[in-house]
Amino acid sequence: MSEMIFETCDRQQTLFEALLEAQAIHGRKHPVVEDTGRNPIGYGRLILAGLVLGRKLTVLAQKGDNVGVLLPNSVGAVTAFFALQAFGRVTAMLNYSTGTQNMVSAITAAKIETVLTSRRFIEMARLDETIERLGAHARIVYLEDIEKRVSAFDKLRAVISKPFARAIHHRVGIAPDDPAVVLFTSGSEGSPKGVVLSHANLLANRYQLAARIDFNPSDIVFNALPVFHSFGLTGGTLLPILSGIKVFLYPSPLHYRIVPMLVYDTNATIMFGTDTFLGGYARVAHSYDFYNVRYVFAGAEKVKEETRRTWSDKFGIRILEGYGATETSPAISTNTPMHFKPGTVGRFLPGIGHHLEAVPGIDDGGRLIVSGPNVMLGYLRADNPGVLHPPGGDGYDTGDIVSVDAEGYITILGRVKHFAKVAGEMVSLTAVEAQISALWPDSDHAVITLPDSRKGEQLVLVTEYADADRGAIQAHIRNCGGTELMVPKRIIVADRIPLLGSGKVDYAGVGNLVEKEMG
Repeated sequence: MSEMIFETCDRQQTLFEALLEAQAIHGRKHPVVEDTGRNPIGYGRLILAGLVLGRKLTVLAQKGDNVGVLLPNSVGAVTAFFALQAFGRVTAMLNYSTGTQNMVSAITAAKIETVLTSRRFIEMARLDETIERLGAHARIVYLEDIEKRVSAFDKLRAVISKPFARAIHHRVGIAPDDPAVVLFTSGSEGSPKGVVLSHANLLANRYQLAARIDFNPSDIVFNALPVFHSFGLTGGTLLPILSGIKVFLYPSPLHYRIVPMLVYDTNATIMFGTDTFLGGYARVAHSYDFYNVRYVFAGAEKVKEETRRTWSDKFGIRILEGYGATETSPAISTNTPMHFKPGTVGRFLPGIGHHLEAVPGIDDGGRLIVSGPNVMLGYLRADNPGVLHPPGGDGYDTGDIVSVDAEGYITILGRVKHFAKVAGEMVSLTAVEAQISALWPDSDHAVITLPDSRKGEQLVLVTEYADADRGAIQAHIRNCGGTELMVPKRIIVADRIPLLGSGKVDYAGVGNLVEKEMG
């Protein structure tokens, strides 16, 4: 039935057309976006503001150009997003948590000539030095300056033309399979790449999720995941807005004390998060803060057993773990209330084909290759700016090693790059991290590899646990049935494990930390 629901959805339209369709279904006054200003806006105001702002932006970029957006989760960010979509400009969401150098690399890869941002945001986020450096590579345009140039005539023109918004959009001449958004990979294992997603890609993923998950316009989504992250954009922003569900946007998932109180205050029913963020909320939240929440979706990193148990015992909520990649818009699979298996990332969403390629040394599982309408158009790379590199072969190679059981549930064994070959045996660094997290659940840990003259590679543990001891790890892994090869050879205690804006471990940062510590 879910396959049928997905196949009968109209995904051959643009994102702006989908927004206009949502207004026709739910009404122009239906509240759909709210932020910390606590002034929710409906479809009518969102579309009207998009037409006003969009016309002002047309003089800054041509149709099909990539326009950088450097904004936090806010009504303004959503307005800027749909303003660009209305007039056929491609929205390139810049990840300000990765540092200036990675943003410069992103601007180069996508050939971004204009970056849209806000003076208030730059000031509050203390990005003055960053914006100065970006200004050497692209023109910086502030929303406050555009707002000052909006005249009474511009507003009147938008009001008069709003009933003809669809015709105005059609006249721009963009198709569902044209690029709509450029997102950038996390850079956790190297330089970020631009991932080009079409309108059809994003809408397909929205409908794939809708075919499996029961939600309705009475729900309220609380989204603190940044909109520059694929999970935060598709799941936390586009899915609710285009489905008639109000979304409350909060600018930072790191405010562990504030987020639970706002979830309570907004009566949110659906939350998105990563293990890192959900674990942080669980430590400080009151047991009644999530009283109205019925779905908590987790992705981007493996959910620890401790996090899962805490949410179940303290709040009575099952965390629905899913799996995806920026390149797949992003969702590939998810657990649901009806089909749920702890420790797995659920079943494949409808419309997604897959096969497993054998990996030497891995008996149970293989390298996951997926295909489907949500798979990206291709990559943009800094070493070949502006040139689209489509995914090769017969699908997208996720780089993840997974196993799929008889019922179709997927278990992530680790990334191909996150395996080590120690004394000729394949060792999953993800499994080692899971064992150490079970031993010291209140601290964060990361495991990387270094060359070893005798065994090929050696494991290095970077941990926040001050009393970390190799003997304790060795005893714990032995008691759990693990092998001696899983015990890290070196331990480095750090004040804080480097994290990306999505909450995932920044393995490039961890590598730099190890290099610095070991000289």
